[in-house]
Amino acid sequence: MGIDPAEKMITKERIEKYILRKAFDTTNEPGATPYLPNEILWRQKEQFSDGVGYGWIDILKDTAAGHVSDEQFAHPKPAWGNDIPDSKEGYWYRCMYDELFPVQCAETVKRWTPKWSNQTDPSGRAIATHVAKYTGSEDKSEN
Repeated sequence: MGIDPAEKMITKERIEKYILRKAFDTTNEPGATPYLPNEILWRQKEQFSDGVGYGWIDILKDTAAGHVSDEQFAHPKPAWGNDIPDSKEGYWYRCMYDELFPVQCAETVKRWTPKWSNQTDPSGRAIATHVAKYTGSEDKSEN
């Protein structure tokens, strides 16, 4: 909490978690053994799907499809207003959330999406930086 908030901001010179990354950067220390290779230390953050593997994410997607019928998906809960999940996976997560937390709490929770994208896929499969890894193609355009 004692760190100047300006030092935490993401800029062209500072990527996310810059201070933490810099603490592990040994490039300016002659003879120092790197804690992490630079390609890992300075890579862009990855979403959940990259950390656990895409096969596991596919299982989640398939499981969600088994829990949410086409009829349910076509008729979302009126209480959701305009914040309607756009996939069965998102719908399933929303139902679990509604079951575990009171309705009055739901209004305080904002949907997280990366600042660099307008995608809503809960597992990040549709994010442009992850398309090639997921599909095996080199095309990184957003779906």
